[in-house]
Amino acid sequence: MTGPAAPEAQGTSTRPYLIRALHDWCTDNGFTPYLAVYVDRSVQVPLEYVKNNEIVLNVSFEATSGLQLGNDQVSFKARFGGVAREIIVPIDHVIAIYARENGQGMAFPVPTDAAAAAQDDTQGAAASPGAAGERGLRLAVPADEEAESGADEPPPEPPAPAGGNGRPSLKRVK
Repeated sequence: MTGPAAPEAQGTSTRPYLIRALHDWCTDNGFTPYLAVYVDRSVQVPLEYVKNNEIVLNVSFEATSGLQLGNDQVSFKARFGGVAREIIVPIDHVIAIYARENGQGMAFPVPTDAAAAAQDDTQGAAASPGAAGERGLRLAVPADEEAESGADEPPPEPPAPAGGNGRPSLKRVK
């Protein structure tokens, strides 16, 4: 039989398994795992630290309490500006996981409803490179970001990509 496979033949999403694997890889190698998260109403994070509908979270065991990397959501407790907060992120809102020290990790697609909303925002305006339709994933944490859970100082930015085009990139982990 030809045509698209039935949903049960496709299995569950690989995203939670890849997130857990890369978190383990970071931890095993002494790196600090960071999650880049797309923020909307379904995400529970301190909104005062959200910029451009994104937040970057330190998900190391040292920075979190009760970290759960489940199939449906990532949840933990962390301190933001000295205040303990409960964090809940639906797994499909994780748009990247990477090591702070070297930028190695993996990016994932933005949730489909968020991508549609971003496309609607750009209709009627002249699209330019870097507009929502061609937006690249920003992995560097802004210098003024004190939202880093468990950290007193902002982390260093990942090293510049070897391509020399000025845009950060993720390296494949084999």
